Amino acid sequence: MQGLLRRLLPALYAAWPAAAARALLARRAVPALPRLMALRPAAGAGEGEGGGLLSGGGETPEHGGLENVQKKKIFEENKKETKQMEEPCPADSVDSLMAEMPFVDTDIEDKFITHTTSKINIKKKRKRTTGKEIEDDTERKKKKKKQYQPNYFISLPITNPEINRSIQAVQDAVIQKDQRFSKAMVHIGSLHVTMFVMHLSNEEEISIAVGALSDSKDFVEDLLKGKTVDLSFQGIHHFKNEVGFVKLAENDHTAILKEIAETMKKIFQEKGILAGEERDFKPHLTFMKLSKSTPLRKQVKKIDPSLYEDFKSHYFGSEILHRLDLCSMLKKKQPNGYYYCESSIVFALVMKILITKNDHSLRRNKTCSMRDIFQGCCHSN
Repeated sequence: MQGLLRRLLPALYAAWPAAAARALLARRAVPALPRLMALRPAAGAGEGEGGGLLSGGGETPEHGGLENVQKKKIFEENKKETKQMEEPCPADSVDSLMAEMPFVDTDIEDKFITHTTSKINIKKKRKRTTGKEIEDDTERKKKKKKQYQPNYFISLPITNPEINRSIQAVQDAVIQKDQRFSKAMVHIGSLHVTMFVMHLSNEEEISIAVGALSDSKDFVEDLLKGKTVDLSFQGIHHFKNEVGFVKLAENDHTAILKEIAETMKKIFQEKGILAGEERDFKPHLTFMKLSKSTPLRKQVKKIDPSLYEDFKSHYFGSEILHRLDLCSMLKKKQPNGYYYCESSIVFALVMKILITKNDHSLRRNKTCSMRDIFQGCCHSN
């Protein structure tokens, strides 16, 4: 800092106005005053009628000449000092001027560093606080996600024995190639198509959901218009090689099924139920998934598609929509492997069609029996 002032002060010093220079000159000329006063004679000693110091009364020529010499000498000294002031200040004079500054003993650099460090500390403190807020926000989101994690769903059960047998064949083929995947297989009795999921916190919400399912029946029957929804299952695909499922053939029946799912979801939501997901409804039939076994998931990260290569285009059969169930994901499953069912709706007109078909084809074992149709059903409405 002192080096900087040494460079700046000469310019500032030279730029001072003439009045300031004269004032400083006057201050520095003060020591010459005693010399001038020494030339003044004692009181009354040399005073004449004028009584003045420079008056002619009482002065001798010698004394007057000596005074003039002293005045001239003082004038020359003052002139010399004035000339020095007008010249640029040398380094030593800068040092002397700096000594008169009020901040001479203050370390500006230290003050600046302290101030800067303080700012950095504030930033770091803010950053830490922001990080903590992010962590808290993340924890809140996790807690909220856990709190509203789906625990119920609307299920379209698979009751056609032909589909069940085909699924069993795929599972057996996969296990034969890799025994570890036996823990990843879905129980045949649990096979279903998920229409949508929801979160029910207590018995009151379960009761509301049961009422919403009952209200959905009339709307679904209006969409069916006396026709059946025949769902065909063919081919195998996967979700990120972590879930294996049988695909639902895309046709007019699949479009109706999607419309039914959307209509029912809105009915549940209007009753205050947290139902549905942001992603689009993609009906499928899951037969294996790594998440069923934590130990397996640690050993195997992906399902090798070659394990079910022989069934990639296989036709598994068809299922006629005749029943929808409100099922729990967490409650104990039924003895047949199907989920705990809070309530069910059965479409009477579809049941009549199925009964008629059964009369003609049950003997050929191509359709399900009445026992199969109601397997796992809670009760009909």
